[in-house]
Amino acid sequence: MRVHVELRENVQMAVDAVWSHRFRSALTILGIVIGICTVVTIGSITSGLRQGIVTFFAEFGPDNIFLNRFDRDPNAPGSPKELKRKPIVPEYAVIIKESVRAVEDVALELFISSETNGLLTAKVPGYETDNLMLAGFSANAFEIQPRELAEGRFYTPQEEARAARVCVIGPLVKQALFPGGNALGKLISVAGAEYTVLGVFAEAKGGFFGQNGQDMQIVIPYETARLRFPTEDRLILVSKARPGMREEAYEEIRQLLRRLRKTPAGLPDDFGLSTTDQIIKRLDSILSMVVLVSIGLASLGLMVGGIGVMNIMLVSVTERTREIGVRKAIGARKFDIVVQFLTEAVTLAGIGGVAGIVFAALVTMLVGRLVPALAAPMPGWAVVMGFLVSVGVGIFSGTWPAMKAANLDPVEALRYE
Repeated sequence: MRVHVELRENVQMAVDAVWSHRFRSALTILGIVIGICTVVTIGSITSGLRQGIVTFFAEFGPDNIFLNRFDRDPNAPGSPKELKRKPIVPEYAVIIKESVRAVEDVALELFISSETNGLLTAKVPGYETDNLMLAGFSANAFEIQPRELAEGRFYTPQEEARAARVCVIGPLVKQALFPGGNALGKLISVAGAEYTVLGVFAEAKGGFFGQNGQDMQIVIPYETARLRFPTEDRLILVSKARPGMREEAYEEIRQLLRRLRKTPAGLPDDFGLSTTDQIIKRLDSILSMVVLVSIGLASLGLMVGGIGVMNIMLVSVTERTREIGVRKAIGARKFDIVVQFLTEAVTLAGIGGVAGIVFAALVTMLVGRLVPALAAPMPGWAVVMGFLVSVGVGIFSGTWPAMKAANLDPVEALRYE
């Protein structure tokens, strides 16, 4: 019971000491506040970003395997090494479907690049936009990667087979070309050819910093795209594995492609093969690096804050030398003095940690309002880590001043002016 009373008294004395020099204390803990705020804010934002990315890739299908010429987004420019690779050809789709028993179906997705076809624009009378992504999908792509429609319908296999000039557009394209109006059945001109709008995709879920490229898509039948853009080679094959057989399908496709492309043994694959899990794992490693870098930067603020706490505690020991002498004269032990000043240092740093967490919550709320896609509750680990780190800084910074106070000679301390 006595231990509890002493701890409460020490905490009260620490709070009183901090409050009596509140301006000085506020400046002292500023580094701690900034450091903790940075760590917790970055943790919250990256958590929201990851949540959006996971949702984004979840719509690509958990059983799907993506075969690409490049090891990245097909709309992004390939590296010089990747550009030397042989393109993915549509014949691979037939071979995979017939040869790999673990594969249920294969879809073709041809992405039209502005690099090879010039600036892509979509026009209707009175409106125009170049904020779009043009792609040609085989009709079964909408079964392998199900997508919701806000209006209309998808094109049929028969329409694809005869290379019909039809399309399905994303909500952002509809907003740009048909603001407030009905898009179904209307003609739009894309890259010099006219297409009839059959449907409008529902708004896609998830994305990167609030952006989802699918909302900017204009999707035309694969055969139409192949005839209209014969030199385009940014083709992705999407293989849907049978339930529970994705890993087996992945390895069979990989070995099959190495044989088809005559890849020498011992050399790496000259194609990109991935699943949604692998893509998310790679992004997790990137986000982890962001968090580590932010912690490194925040450590500078914490170091400055720790030096400030140590400095103010040394000043406090000097200012209260007579008080220490009195306490020792009436029976206070070295341990009691150490606990008193260590508690004060921890309280000071702890207040900085709590203030940093509060500021981080406000910043996170503001970011969530400005960028709704990043809105996410503060992760518990960031809050706990922020507070524990601030307490740790207090202990580390307060130990030396506390030991110095405990080792003061009571007689000399009483004589101190």
